[in-house]
Amino acid sequence: MHDSITDAVGSPLVRVDGPPGTTVAAKVESFNPGGSAKDRPARAMVAAAEAAGDLTPGDTIVEPTSGNTGIGLAMVGAAKGYDVRIVMSASKSPERRRVMEAYGADLELVDGDISDCRERADELDRQEGFVQMRQFENPANPDAHYETTAPETIEQVGDRTVDALVAGVGTGGIITGLGRGLREAFPEVEIVAVEPEENAVISGGEAGSDDFQGMGPGFISENLDTDLLDGAETVGLDAAEAECRRLAREEGILVGQSSGASNLAAKRVAERLREDGTVTDPLVVTVYWDSGERYLSTGLFD
Repeated sequence: MHDSITDAVGSPLVRVDGPPGTTVAAKVESFNPGGSAKDRPARAMVAAAEAAGDLTPGDTIVEPTSGNTGIGLAMVGAAKGYDVRIVMSASKSPERRRVMEAYGADLELVDGDISDCRERADELDRQEGFVQMRQFENPANPDAHYETTAPETIEQVGDRTVDALVAGVGTGGIITGLGRGLREAFPEVEIVAVEPEENAVISGGEAGSDDFQGMGPGFISENLDTDLLDGAETVGLDAAEAECRRLAREEGILVGQSSGASNLAAKRVAERLREDGTVTDPLVVTVYWDSGERYLSTGLFD
């Protein structure tokens, strides 16, 4: 029996459809108590701030987010007795707003992108009693995945070797932390970032505008360890959303846009590894960030 909902973090590794002669498996992060991969860094960042004496009873947690980190912090804040103020772009899905508010968080909507949200959160952080978690630069973010997501994955693959990790990038926390852990266990693992084709800054393109929620912030986050990366794949929104619908209707897995994009890229990498002939039945691990329930109002599944 857990003492708190924050102790219930964890997710299964599920084999999904992949190219013949390959194995593609996904960490289905919607199984976390707040419904996404961001529960892990939310819990870790709050704990680190408490340990450092930066966050004390009576303080208000503040954070800019595209949604999932805000939900994770709202959940952790409710469990630990902190008020939470979330700064989010008004363009993000209404479901995300409602979930945060259901946890008791105050929500401030900003006209603009995540960079505008960061500026507003910085303004609040300068006020007495507000403490920002700074997910884009806080080392507790990737450390959370190194300490939890990585060992879970290594245990779940059993005697298999992970040949590639293919994951979408927002803050860089998942691919950096999970990637570090997998590379320690499997030194030859290939680590591939996934980003929107309209906003492919990791691939060397110009920052652009895209409608992905939670992936492709338009800049390279401080928490993204680019030295870990062996390459990047780009995926368009229409293709990602079509893959979300396929996963729901053919495999019974309900996920959002970033997960659909990651899955498409994972299948590309699996096929390339098989065709290279260097690996028999390559195992490619990817990450499904959250549940498709957070995208229903967008028309994703229409």
